[in-house]
Amino acid sequence: MQSSMQSSMQSKPLKVAVVHEWLDTYAGSERVVEQILKVYPAADLFTVVDFLKDEDRGFVLGKRATTTFIQRLPGARKHFRSYLPLMPLAIEQLDLSGYDLVVSSSHAVAKGVITGPDQLHVSYVHSPIRYAWDMQHQYLKESGLAKGFKGAIARLVLHYMRLWDLRTANGVDVFIANSAFIARRIRKVYRREAQVIFPPVDLDRFQLQERKEDFYLAASRMVPYKKMPLIAEAFAKMPGKRLVMIGDGPEIERVRAVAGPNVTVLGYQGTDVLADHMRRARAFVFAAEEDFGIMPVEVQACGTPVIAFGRGGATETVVTEGAQRTGLFFHEQTVPAIIDAVTRFESGAPCTAAACRANAERFSVASFQAGLQAAVAQALAPATASS
Repeated sequence: MQSSMQSSMQSKPLKVAVVHEWLDTYAGSERVVEQILKVYPAADLFTVVDFLKDEDRGFVLGKRATTTFIQRLPGARKHFRSYLPLMPLAIEQLDLSGYDLVVSSSHAVAKGVITGPDQLHVSYVHSPIRYAWDMQHQYLKESGLAKGFKGAIARLVLHYMRLWDLRTANGVDVFIANSAFIARRIRKVYRREAQVIFPPVDLDRFQLQERKEDFYLAASRMVPYKKMPLIAEAFAKMPGKRLVMIGDGPEIERVRAVAGPNVTVLGYQGTDVLADHMRRARAFVFAAEEDFGIMPVEVQACGTPVIAFGRGGATETVVTEGAQRTGLFFHEQTVPAIIDAVTRFESGAPCTAAACRANAERFSVASFQAGLQAAVAQALAPATASS
């Protein structure tokens, strides 16, 4: 940052804006927003849409976000994601000119807010728009848009999303990535370096349990990239092993169709039931390629090891070597690969509950808050004599 900006910011309390894509639930990225707001409790909140119920606003400190015109469009409450092509325009209409510090939590368009030369924009990136970049072909195939007229329109929209996404990277002063995997994606897409600060995991919600029961657990939203039917099919071919599956979504009927008698599909369950299964499970099976993947960390906080697909964020959260190992990887998203991984897990050296919990401690709320504060402080620090 230029020294004039730094001195002006340091002469008075910072006026802070926090920008997020949308508020309609409390999931992984919203947990990041929650902790950003705890670091900057006086900040104003901005989103494309805000459909949170009053009783669910605790994690945003009761704040109501300033929203965009998409909030008022027909059907936006249930189908706001369908307005994705309009979101670049919408996010640019938010007036943030009165703020010294803008912190965006971005996995789609939040980083595209417009800021001036005397403002500091720090963007915590969950991922560059994954369905517009390296996961475009997978997204089009899973959405039934790989061919045809609608597919051509989707490709055109994603083309312009890429151009816009690349252009707006120039408006970010400091990039923070939620994992080294995403830092590599930022470098590939934007040609910018990013500091890695892992997302916060509320470890106090998860109690360590040493004694495990004889079942495996898979829990997730049941959407295509999570590969939940793949896990169900693998365990159906291992009838002597029990699997419990928790979650709901468009893939749940596919899961039920391939699940054998040894696979129990519970559907959606509350946090208490989920945490109870996390504590008791022999191991957690995770087949998605995630940008970070918070649930494998939560499971390890319960002392439960992880059998994961060895790409993406899991490679940074699961320890597979040494006495402190907390799980193992499979390297193909296939039924045989999962079966082989479970076999190796049962025949290999055991993972201790204490090692799992110790590894999870690296991802604490306190670590996230300290990392964010340090990154902002460094960006605001006076220019050195040599600069």
